[in-house]
Amino acid sequence: MDAELRMIEGKPVLRFERRLRHSPDKVWRVVTDPAEMKHWFPAEVEVDGRRMRFTFPDEAPVDADGGEGELLESDPPKVFAFRWLNDVLRFEILPNDDGCLLVFTAVVTNRLSVGRDAPGWTTCLDALVAHADGTEFEPPTEWLSRIEHYVRLFGLDEGTDEPGGVRFERDLVWTPLDDVWKVLTEGDESGVPVRAAHPGITPGEVTRSEAPKLLEYEWLQDGEPKGRVRWEFEHVPLQGTTVTLVQENAHGPEALAAWHVHMELFFAATQGEIRCPWPEDREKELVRRYAKG
Repeated sequence: MDAELRMIEGKPVLRFERRLRHSPDKVWRVVTDPAEMKHWFPAEVEVDGRRMRFTFPDEAPVDADGGEGELLESDPPKVFAFRWLNDVLRFEILPNDDGCLLVFTAVVTNRLSVGRDAPGWTTCLDALVAHADGTEFEPPTEWLSRIEHYVRLFGLDEGTDEPGGVRFERDLVWTPLDDVWKVLTEGDESGVPVRAAHPGITPGEVTRSEAPKLLEYEWLQDGEPKGRVRWEFEHVPLQGTTVTLVQENAHGPEALAAWHVHMELFFAATQGEIRCPWPEDREKELVRRYAKG
């Protein structure tokens, strides 16, 4: 079963199910015992009363300090729930004739991040099942297509047409700001970088450049400035990197589709995959989709 994304009381909630051929008591140990969790959970877990602490392995793409949490509910062998930083993770074990059903939900603070959270938790749960079964688990080595799948499934790639212009926000996973800036500028900051504009836009002068967080430039219509394009990047420790793209005074399906494609290519580039030429068929598909509303 694929991951589900629900909005509950304004918060994004990821939901997963896994069927296991084991008793609830055994699954409870795998889910709650820190010595068992190290085989599938993304961080090392320490529990001291209700206080919890998390430490990432050295090979993780984030700082080793995974922050703190709090045990919220422990009802063996039925429910185990805890807070990790600002996210709330809940495991429910439901017995059935063949073993049990494990229902896992993650209430997350940042909707943009669920595109990477979903494949991450999918991998963790697959590892949990393998560990419970006593089989070897080979984690995936390719993540880009997995993230893109969920980004599209959950509509996290869609832009908005607002009174001031078109706007996109995208999660860039854990890519450091300096690396993102290098991807955008390709080492050339003498003018508007090629990667900062899609083929349908005519760039003008750079109006602001504050590496590695902000690039703003004029865009032209009939040779005259029509508005500005602004790229803004933000990195929050233990949360990741995001980009916000705005083109002022641009509206309609064509503008949305062009930037949608551009942001897909840009995201892939930040993950080490350069794609060309420009996918015209994808752009036409998106024009039709945005036109339908």
